[in-house]
Amino acid sequence: MFKKLPGDEARTLVTTTPDTAIVFRPAVVRTPAIFTITIFLWRLLAGVIRLLWRHPIAVTVLAVPTVLGVLYGWRIAVIAVTVPVSILAPWLFFDRSSFNRWMGWRLLAWWRLVWIYRRHWQPVMVISGLGRHLHGRDYLPRLAGVTCTSWADLVTVKMLTGQSVKDWTDRIEHLAHGFGATSCRVTVARSGRLLLTFPRRDPLAVPLPALPIPEVVSVGPVEIGKCEDGTPWRLTVHGTHVLVAGATGSGKGSIIWSTIRGLLPAVRAGLVQVWALDPKRMELSFGRDLFGDRYAASPAACADLLEAAVKIMQERADRFAGVQRNHTPTLDDPFVLVVVDEVAFLTAYQSDKGLKVRISAALATLTTQGRAVGFGVMAALQDPRKEVMNVRNLFPDKIALRLDESEQVDMVLGDGARNRGALADHISPVPTQGAGIGYVRLETSPDPIRARAGYVSDADIRAMVRDFAEGANR
Repeated sequence: MFKKLPGDEARTLVTTTPDTAIVFRPAVVRTPAIFTITIFLWRLLAGVIRLLWRHPIAVTVLAVPTVLGVLYGWRIAVIAVTVPVSILAPWLFFDRSSFNRWMGWRLLAWWRLVWIYRRHWQPVMVISGLGRHLHGRDYLPRLAGVTCTSWADLVTVKMLTGQSVKDWTDRIEHLAHGFGATSCRVTVARSGRLLLTFPRRDPLAVPLPALPIPEVVSVGPVEIGKCEDGTPWRLTVHGTHVLVAGATGSGKGSIIWSTIRGLLPAVRAGLVQVWALDPKRMELSFGRDLFGDRYAASPAACADLLEAAVKIMQERADRFAGVQRNHTPTLDDPFVLVVVDEVAFLTAYQSDKGLKVRISAALATLTTQGRAVGFGVMAALQDPRKEVMNVRNLFPDKIALRLDESEQVDMVLGDGARNRGALADHISPVPTQGAGIGYVRLETSPDPIRARAGYVSDADIRAMVRDFAEGANR
């Protein structure tokens, strides 16, 4: 793969004369000084051009005062520095968002490129195994650039020829600690290039209150919280199925109630029905008046309710056959969201084998045939193992809240999700710090997204029941 350097051939020589050592002296070729000077000047010119191209603002900020000081004296240089600073200072204090967008993040990116990434690039690459040191030469991935946002550094890297994405995803902890970050996420920018995300702070550390009930009637996507980059977290429920997995106290109720909250205007308009299965009798029972006779708690009642949903779904499929392939919510054919809290109690821990078979069959039917005719399933569970939830692969969209073991992350989000940065097992168990935080993997993207759902309190649920119970029971 690499060419042999002078002196390597000496290892293959064998002497036939006893007690006689072979002396190998490579040929010495003296390079004319003009060639050395030309190469040095060419590299210097290329470095200056590269510096101007990559950091035009930083170079201008440093070069202008220096040139003015040399030409006109230090007083002119001080004035040249003072006047722009006096103009930029009010901009920084009165409109920080635009200042950061045009200057602040660029200056921070330049500083972190020079002081953090370029300074530590070689040792981190070599020690982590992403670079190679062969025959006195370092072969390193190329640091292509750094961009800063309000919460993270986005580092673009050109991989070595022959490297794979897995080589990098297997070393996210090496990269995070090497560059002083709490975590690292790896995404593919394009062929041969990766985008490494190093968070500088946690924008989701503060709990979110319940989002306002929307005024516009819609079946989704439903806004239920905020993503790590500051954009709204909009969860699609119509035309898909959602699996929510998390340990006790991880915030599964926040996602369930935030989704129901966002659908309430459509429920009151008759375009959405929410069917609730609550075998624990602790979460959904608090707002059971929102569901009316579409609420079940005992295993037998849950089986009956699921089979009723399957029956309506199949009748609707018979009417849609040969007429339409996609569902549009109407008063006659509303979107039906079946919410199952702690589905493992019905599918794995149920002692009655007959009920277990009925419930498993109904869930499998809904998740395989319900999307096209307007039926969606949102299921929550604590244990994501296959023997506990054997139909988990039938849920296109998955959410991993705080999990107890690192292996469970890939069970929920799919193979390789944790290596891509979905560290659901590192989410804080303290409710105020970690409840409602999770990683989302959508059907259309393999890269997990970190987000936090709003906390819907008991008072919020009582207000929802008071304002929407009558319309929801139609």
